[in-house]
Amino acid sequence: QVQLVESGGGLVQPGGPLRLSCAASGSIGTIYLMGWYRQAPGKQRELVARITSGGSTNYEDSVKGRFTISRDVAKNTVYLQMNSLKPEDTAVYYCYAVVGTRSYWGKGTLVTVSS
Repeated sequence: QVQLVESGGGLVQPGGPLRLSCAASGSIGTIYLMGWYRQAPGKQRELVARITSGGSTNYEDSVKGRFTISRDVAKNTVYLQMNSLKPEDTAVYYCYAVVGTRSYWGKGTLVTVSS
């Protein structure tokens, strides 16, 4: 009933910025939270950042001060502004949302940080 569509992934040089977007569509009631996870090759999927309906945010320690999560409530969209990117940020980034009583995942967008 709910689809999450990510955009903005791609190739970026170390130190550069990139902004990811995730738009939720479908039968949307209350979006309790939206966030971003990532999974690098050979590693487990980990939470990068999330934002609740009340605006509270959480960040993985390694991205604090570099990444900023925000939302546009009217557009049911969450953003992840990534600055000062490092090669170790390379991963598939997945949008995540809790809508009503259910959880949803996007299909992922690849971010590659390389010279």
